[in-house]
Amino acid sequence: MTVEVQLKKGDFGDSVSEVVIVEWLKQVGERITADADIVELESDKATTKWPAPKSGVVTKLMFNAGDTIELPAVIALIDETATAAAPEADQSPAPAESKAPPAKESPKPSTSAEVRVMPSAAAALAENGLKPSQVTATGPGGRMLKEDVQRQVAATAKPATTAVAKPAPTIQPVRTVATTERSEKRQMMSPIRKRIAARLVEAQTNAALLTTFNEVDMTSIMDLRKQHQDAFTQRYGIKLGFMSFFVKAAIDALQTFPAINAEIQGTEIVYHNYFDIGIAIGGGKGLVVPVLRNAETMGFAQIEQAIGVFANKVKENTLSPQELTGGTFTITNGGVYGSLLSTPIVNPPQSGVLGMHAIQDRPVARDGQVVIRPMMYLALTYDHRIVDGREAVSFLKRIKDCLENPVRLLLDV
Repeated sequence: MTVEVQLKKGDFGDSVSEVVIVEWLKQVGERITADADIVELESDKATTKWPAPKSGVVTKLMFNAGDTIELPAVIALIDETATAAAPEADQSPAPAESKAPPAKESPKPSTSAEVRVMPSAAAALAENGLKPSQVTATGPGGRMLKEDVQRQVAATAKPATTAVAKPAPTIQPVRTVATTERSEKRQMMSPIRKRIAARLVEAQTNAALLTTFNEVDMTSIMDLRKQHQDAFTQRYGIKLGFMSFFVKAAIDALQTFPAINAEIQGTEIVYHNYFDIGIAIGGGKGLVVPVLRNAETMGFAQIEQAIGVFANKVKENTLSPQELTGGTFTITNGGVYGSLLSTPIVNPPQSGVLGMHAIQDRPVARDGQVVIRPMMYLALTYDHRIVDGREAVSFLKRIKDCLENPVRLLLDV
């Protein structure tokens, strides 16, 4: 019985209408088990691996890697009763024991019609801007291997004339080499990058954005972390970071100033009585913002564990669309990249975003004395249409007070 691998509208979020085939993880003729990943897909929200609905043999792939497909769509067929094709047997007779083994032949290049690009080779082609027709496939059964692509890259990087033939060097990661040539490289924007660009322009066009700044003395939090870090790690299996303090402080301030946790819908202001906090995380394909649902119900350990899970999923490109949708307020930490000060952009339709920055030892005045303290600049960008300047400044001041006196976060004072 033939089973269809289907993608439906809503599988990747209500707003997603198309996805891109990044890589086929199984090829025609290969066997796959139910719930094993058959393809990697990219939408404007996330990169996701899609499972097979049933066990069987892949009999047809409807699209090629790199194709953009509109939802809903059938992308592959699986035959539950078929048997996977056995690898081609070597038809040459075995040599007699008394005879010397035949000389090893060089692998024969395959014609373009026979070539099957393996997933690692497809990634190498995309990385180096090559087409399959530009590379000679030498793998068994006409397969194009990653080594074939690396070999082609190395060959094209050699100078036109060589005085003395040298042994082939060990293949190293490809890097750009400065030359006198003026060259350009064109690359299609990924769906995620296009979505990021569209949302940033939307935020700048449709909202009245303003940013206010303050600074926080991180001494108390750093002392608290140092004092309890070992016990916290031993009990929960994860380190106590700074982000859980900022999430807790943001929720405290949002409860005091609900307009910053609200959004505009048409001519109405919608106030959220829950706190879904987006945590901006940088990935290889752009910034993504997974959401801590009902963060007001989470403790410090739960927040740190959830953020750790999100960070691993970003590295592995396994975030689901549901983990990226919604959010009532966002926190972004440019300090991990060394940023000292910035003006973050609101993530529509939210009304505020908190920017954290690098911690630096700076001279500050305390009780008439100049002392050195670990200081961090904070930035709050907000939608001035529904948030007044007084509320924004007071909101940021509340966060500062909570962070400089973290016992407030525990005693709710």
